[in-house]
Amino acid sequence: MKFNRLLLYLFLCCGAFLALYPFLWMLGASFKTLNEASTPSLNLLPKVWQWSNVTETFRAAPFGLYFFNSFLVAGSVCLSVCATSLMAGYAFARLQFKGRQLLFFIILGSMMVPFELTFIPNFVLISRLGWYNSYAALIVPWCVSAFSIFLMRQAFLALPRDFYDAAVLDGCGHLRFLVRIGIPLVMPSLVTVALFAFLGSYNALLWPLIVTADDSCRVVQIGLVAFYSDAGARLNLLMCASSIIILPTVLIYFVAQRYFVQTTMGTGIKG
Repeated sequence: MKFNRLLLYLFLCCGAFLALYPFLWMLGASFKTLNEASTPSLNLLPKVWQWSNVTETFRAAPFGLYFFNSFLVAGSVCLSVCATSLMAGYAFARLQFKGRQLLFFIILGSMMVPFELTFIPNFVLISRLGWYNSYAALIVPWCVSAFSIFLMRQAFLALPRDFYDAAVLDGCGHLRFLVRIGIPLVMPSLVTVALFAFLGSYNALLWPLIVTADDSCRVVQIGLVAFYSDAGARLNLLMCASSIIILPTVLIYFVAQRYFVQTTMGTGIKG
């Protein structure tokens, strides 16, 4: 039994190393010279640590402004998706109204549409509204998520009906029940929705590239383009910028990991 467990741990460690190797290589290449980073090698650590790569990275593009824009856009999208998903998920789970099932199936059907297909109509609409190269163009089209609505609906369905019946006896309406009782009970699912919304907006590249024209509204993902030129990519600085950009997502994931695991274990259970 101990030998089998040792083999299992060894196998898991090998799998974890293979999964982490690209990230370790990226971190190592961040502090290498351009020639060393461009030369194929299995060495993760640089021969001489080039700490100046960090300052050169921030000089290549206005990353301070890019980070501000990214956090502003991602935070706004996160709050909007949480609000719309909470209300829509609760309505589909607890309220009775005509066309509820049909509307919910339409929302689920929208998840099957590739997001690239929506770029042209969204861009035309944004242009006609005069929102091109503005924060509204980056935020408004992503304030609602079909997957998040589905996830919150499942979370509210998992709550026993007795909670709501007891709240009604105490004089609670739907809105008060949602704010005072519902949100604390579905907090793991809500944190997961917030995590997906924030990371999806923070890591977006194609849509911000389409609807922005200058540095005033551009985000960090577009900043990576600064390290490409006709002569090729400055690989060491590109890896340094990528390492810096990925840090917030890693930190946020570790903070919200406990809620994420609770949600994956409980999604689909109906009370």
